[in-house]
Amino acid sequence: MYELMIILGVDPALAVTGYGAIETSGSRVAVLEAGVIMTSGKEELTARLKKIHSAIAKLISDVKPDCLVLEKIYSHYKHPTTSYLLGQARGVICLACAQMKVPLVEYGATRVKKAVVGKGLAPKAQVQRMVVSILGLSSIPKYNDVTDALAMALAHSYIIKAKI
Repeated sequence: MYELMIILGVDPALAVTGYGAIETSGSRVAVLEAGVIMTSGKEELTARLKKIHSAIAKLISDVKPDCLVLEKIYSHYKHPTTSYLLGQARGVICLACAQMKVPLVEYGATRVKKAVVGKGLAPKAQVQRMVVSILGLSSIPKYNDVTDALAMALAHSYIIKAKI
């Protein structure tokens, strides 16, 4: 039997950051909390980053995860600004982890898909359906950022169990 573990998955972005906390023990898994942190393009960058940092810090304080899982940055050479902004959002999330002494784990998107679906190049819709099925959700969340965050948390639970 595996001990109880709380895993917080976060799909970082500047406009919509998705999060999903799961509790897992053995083969049992349950969603504790899931949602999005939204910022407006009308706000200054520093205000947006502060909002993300504060929300993640509060989430960590409330959920008390054993670890936080982030997706590694993948950037297309045609969109360097996207990577730059994503990196800043990730940075404040990493800072919150450091300040609150929560271990940080990172996986590439293909690793997460492989763990959850069994295929590293699975389409996003397939990952969403699998997450909904595994967690017994009544519907696909409105924001795919939430599904992505929950997929990261699930992937980590599967990966660490495989190592035991």
